[in-house]
Amino acid sequence: MHQQGLLLKGLLSTAAAVVMLGALLSGSAFAAQPNVLMIVVDDMNDWVGCLDGHPDVKTPNIDRLAARGMLFSNAHCAAPVCNPSRVATLTGRRPGSTGIYDNSAKWHEAIPNITSIPQHFKANGFHVVGGGKVNHHMPGFNRVDDWHSYFDQVFDGHYQDRLHRGLDVSNFRFPDGFPLNRLPSVKAQNKPPKNPREFDWGPLDKKDLETGDGQLVQWAVDFLKQTPDKPFFLAAGIYRPHLPFYAPRKYFDLYPLESIHLPEIKDDDLDDLPAMGLEFAAQRREDYELVMKSGKYRELLQAYLASISFADAMIGRVLDALDESGHADDTVIVLWSDHGWHLGEKQHLHKFTLWERSTRIPFVVVAPDVTQPGSVCEQPVGMLDLFPTLNELCELPQVDGLSGQSIAALLTDPNRAWERPALTSHGRGNHALRSQRWRYIRYADGGEELYDHANDPNEWTNLASRPGFAEIKTELARWLPETDAKPKKRKKK
Repeated sequence: MHQQGLLLKGLLSTAAAVVMLGALLSGSAFAAQPNVLMIVVDDMNDWVGCLDGHPDVKTPNIDRLAARGMLFSNAHCAAPVCNPSRVATLTGRRPGSTGIYDNSAKWHEAIPNITSIPQHFKANGFHVVGGGKVNHHMPGFNRVDDWHSYFDQVFDGHYQDRLHRGLDVSNFRFPDGFPLNRLPSVKAQNKPPKNPREFDWGPLDKKDLETGDGQLVQWAVDFLKQTPDKPFFLAAGIYRPHLPFYAPRKYFDLYPLESIHLPEIKDDDLDDLPAMGLEFAAQRREDYELVMKSGKYRELLQAYLASISFADAMIGRVLDALDESGHADDTVIVLWSDHGWHLGEKQHLHKFTLWERSTRIPFVVVAPDVTQPGSVCEQPVGMLDLFPTLNELCELPQVDGLSGQSIAALLTDPNRAWERPALTSHGRGNHALRSQRWRYIRYADGGEELYDHANDPNEWTNLASRPGFAEIKTELARWLPETDAKPKKRKKK
């Protein structure tokens, strides 16, 4: 009996070893699952070095991240507004599916029981932590139980800081020395601008780690110094370059005012737009006119560029910490922005449009043993594709009802055939489709725009009503959503 027991034990041990070896070879063992580092930046358009978006911009850390993996040079947000963009990206569901079109509704109250990326990773055995602005930054928009722990955002903006500390903001006034842009209407809290409480910019006499984003990054660095003994999902949400455009002074010094290249702007660019295109362009027009009339345009550009470079420096600190942690070779890194930002193009300031300046974003994926260093994919992809892609890379169960598709195949073959254009939605029934060459916009009232990016990268010439382009419009239009949900409203208390 003893010998039979030993024999049986030996056979079981051998069988277990075979199963374990097979699992390791197939890459399906739990221990072989990669970690995920997700870095989110706010309002960062394509003014990034590796995207050639602006000739002056300095983003050495985003550029070196792109050099480690794949840069998606034709990536687009799901919506050109913070809350709907982040909800769409983090749930994998387009705005027309959820009814989340603006910043008013708290998504997890309006659409309960919807799975998010961090919740899905948490349910599948990952240690899930986040910090800063991952979901929309207003109070109550972050579903806390999606995370094992969360580092609450620290604000440099005075209004946001008071709001999040539960202080009275009904009679908000800037403290002494602010606003830094010295605009009288901002100081007096008068309109224009539309929202004077955040419409400020200028250099801070602070060290990097004394800022809100600096404290967030230090939290992420500390986490990477002592990671758990199981796969982790770490989300670091950097607030810059969102308004107010505050950054330590040394980043402003990178961009002398007199040498800043101005964006290319065509004076009659609005002449061929349909009614709703004109309406979108006019949103917050008073902000743009205020900046131009006050002679502050170059200062605004400097502050936006400085904020991008500051965000880039914070990204560099996180990447350095990952390298020092020993996890660089077993961690998927994803960098994305929630949407772009206009700085005068189409006489518009802010986001809230369906043009390239609002939708094109930096998007980088580094996947060990999958992506090739320095690879670039020019195929159109959208942030709706992130959730299914992470599921595939990390061998998690796919989630039903997602609007996007995995782009994992592009990570190994960026030139493979790819039919589906990237979809961006702004409000109910307004959609833009971006293919490798074309941008097609159809508004809820039937208005159309069509731009040929091979010959018109600034989208100055709307071809939609010109003869000879009907077939192109028809081909693109087949990717438009068939239905769009009614807008979800903020729940009344």
